[in-house]
Amino acid sequence: MPLVPLPTLLADARARGYALGYFESWDSYSFEAVLDAAEAEDAPVIVGFGATMLADTWLDTGGIEMLAATGRALLERRNVTAAFLLNETHTLDQALAGVDAGFTAVMIDSHRWPVEQATTAITRLVAAAHAAEVAVEAELGSLPDAYHGGIDGSHASLTDPDEAAAFVATTGVDCLAVSVGNVHLLTSGSADVDLDRLQAIRSAVPTPLAIHGGTGFPDASVAAAIAAGATKFNVGTRLKRRFLDAVVDRTRSWTGAESVHDLVGSHKDTDLLVAGKRAVTETVRSFLRLYGASGRAEQVTTAVAS
Repeated sequence: MPLVPLPTLLADARARGYALGYFESWDSYSFEAVLDAAEAEDAPVIVGFGATMLADTWLDTGGIEMLAATGRALLERRNVTAAFLLNETHTLDQALAGVDAGFTAVMIDSHRWPVEQATTAITRLVAAAHAAEVAVEAELGSLPDAYHGGIDGSHASLTDPDEAAAFVATTGVDCLAVSVGNVHLLTSGSADVDLDRLQAIRSAVPTPLAIHGGTGFPDASVAAAIAAGATKFNVGTRLKRRFLDAVVDRTRSWTGAESVHDLVGSHKDTDLLVAGKRAVTETVRSFLRLYGASGRAEQVTTAVAS
């Protein structure tokens, strides 16, 4: 199926009471793993690549175009109901490059920028992206970061409902990521989320809301968060960890007698990276079920066709 506009997917999820998952990929193996999961679960999905952990020098010298071409080529051969996101670029120019390269949604990682600077850049991005029929996600409020083992809250700030309403009205974004206690890169324990704040933002903002930090978002609070206004969850860290753990475990069976060409990059069952791919697929399938997205692809396809 052709790519579906992100606003169309978000509108269906919001209307029918489930959430979309954006499952961040970093190479062809992880990207195919997400596609496999979406097909197996008959679920609409947001696929794509994240720029946050990538070097600017690589992104700015053809990296964005390579990611776009890889994703589009793989998507064209699969039966998935999906939008294609370039997530959290470092700069406005990188997001604009994503528009030109063929992503159907883009986002700048502007959560630590001054609000005025972010508003100006995102307003410019929305004008250019919408002219190309590309959606824009933005973030207001800043998530704490658990990267160093503890939670760094020095730059964290919760999303204010009134500020969010003004920001969305000024920028015209299609989706707003919010800070309600969710935490980036949290791999141990779970975040203490404020569902009342999420509901207040939902009441003030007409735009669908996204929750970043899906790895550490408590499973037991997902249904309540969807009821309170969450329409999209981002998951990345858990996928990379599951991929790495599976690959490391697979290397323990290496005897040294196998051909290195079979073990690395062959896409055969013997490929070490295929073990990681399978682990990501199973993880994504569990999230799709958790978000209530399983079995929803056909209804989106029918709605788009009509």
